[in-house]
Amino acid sequence: MKILIAEDDDHTREALREVLSMEGYEVMTASDGLQAVDFFRVSKPDFVCLDVMMPGQNGYEACKQIRRLDEYVPILFLTAKAEEIDAVLGLELGADDYMTKPFGVKEITARIRAIMRRTAARPGAKPTEADFFMDDLRIVPAELRAYRDSVELPLSPRDLKVLRLLYERRGKVVDRNMLADEVWGVDYFPESRALDQHISQLRKRIEKDAANPCIIRTVHGAGYRFE
Repeated sequence: MKILIAEDDDHTREALREVLSMEGYEVMTASDGLQAVDFFRVSKPDFVCLDVMMPGQNGYEACKQIRRLDEYVPILFLTAKAEEIDAVLGLELGADDYMTKPFGVKEITARIRAIMRRTAARPGAKPTEADFFMDDLRIVPAELRAYRDSVELPLSPRDLKVLRLLYERRGKVVDRNMLADEVWGVDYFPESRALDQHISQLRKRIEKDAANPCIIRTVHGAGYRFE
């Protein structure tokens, strides 16, 4: 999933890029509204975060232009506390929600997932992937969630990539290099423990017994497999 962040503050923009990239999103950044609209026109992201006050062209004007290009793409406004009331104007212009700064990592990722769930069924929205099952777990890509009976389990885009790859290669060993290439891409370093740590944390959330996994099984010396 591709996210466009338009924010004129360098520190905030880079922090958002880093946080969302770690979650597995493909992130592009713009430093003003004009650049944001140009990037949107060329790259067609799946989600847009717009700062309200930016030089050159503010978030309101960028929102109006993006809405002319795409009626359905989800848009989240980022506002300073003093601009909170004015953010209502942003909603009237076509934004889906707004957040006031400062906000936490978990807050913005949860808000993005919630907006994506709300907007997935819009007429004209981009088609979503079909649900799939791994053991007794139902994976719902459109919601970035999994379900075991009535229990709801949140997933990050990176979690979803791991599970989809294992599912598509069911019964086959997926080696570490393949997982790294597909899920982490060029930013992954072979000596990094990021992959193992991610798998460990994902197991704790989705397996009934993380010590004896049924979904993500380790094939010692080779990689991982889903039967």
